[in-house]
Amino acid sequence: MRYDVIFAPEAVKDAQRLKPHLRPLVREAIEQSLRHAPARVSKSRIKRLRGVSRPQFRLRAGEVRVFYDVHATTVDILAIVPKSEAARWLKQEGTRE
Repeated sequence: MRYDVIFAPEAVKDAQRLKPHLRPLVREAIEQSLRHAPARVSKSRIKRLRGVSRPQFRLRAGEVRVFYDVHATTVDILAIVPKSEAARWLKQEGTRE
């Protein structure tokens, strides 16, 4: 099953702020991992987040983290942040269970 990937306005701005050499890496990771199996947890790439109801998942793409939710046929990308800012973003924007 192919999922539609929808970027939140904040995620679009985050992607534009990335360094130019990181953009293709993130785009490829999103296409490869989130289009077909966004909820398939792996040891290295996709992690289901605990303690928060939103975002549900985190995708690791090198030094960048992509936070997203999965619905029936869509993946909502909420944020694309550098690893160094990921914990701070999650603390500020994450919705506790």
